[in-house]
Amino acid sequence: MEDIVWSCSDYSIIKVGTDRLHDIARFVVTQNYSHHSYGSIPETSNQEIEDIFHEELAYSGTSMYFIVVNADGKMIGCIRVFKWDKLTPTPMQKIFHISPLEKVTYTPQTSFWHIGRFAIDSTSGLSTITLFKQLMTLAVAPILREDDSYMIAETDSHLLRVMNLLGIETRQIGEPMIYLASETIPVYSSKRGLTRFYQRYYPLLVAS
Repeated sequence: MEDIVWSCSDYSIIKVGTDRLHDIARFVVTQNYSHHSYGSIPETSNQEIEDIFHEELAYSGTSMYFIVVNADGKMIGCIRVFKWDKLTPTPMQKIFHISPLEKVTYTPQTSFWHIGRFAIDSTSGLSTITLFKQLMTLAVAPILREDDSYMIAETDSHLLRVMNLLGIETRQIGEPMIYLASETIPVYSSKRGLTRFYQRYYPLLVAS
């Protein structure tokens, strides 16, 4: 299943199904090492790709995946959001051994949405900040449709600064760790903390 959600002459944003999960896992690992290890990809990367692939399969029942492809059909960006069932271990629990339920005040009606697998090819010649705004807007949209909801994420420290500058209000809930070659920080944001960002950049998905 592939649905184009936005398109222009240079690239398209496509909602994809689980058949693209392996492509997404490979792209995420490759881009992380390219950005943070001076292009050096370790021999362990193939195992990391497989680990991410199988982890994402466990979340696929409530996930939405978006990829960006250029005019030649090459993947140049991706992001994933899933609604957490409060039972299946999240990446945050696996990496940081932190449960959002221990850090966020919630009720039985509260929903948690995990955003991850964000990556952009900075050599594509396109604006990485525009691509981020568009992908993140798509990822937070289902969170804002809930009455009582939170985003949870493990975010590269540089990207976290960008997120905050763009209007996403986050709270850190653990100490940074090195994950996929970058300093990664566990954070959460409330529906309210995401609203200003969404309202500001949703127009990027309307006009083309």
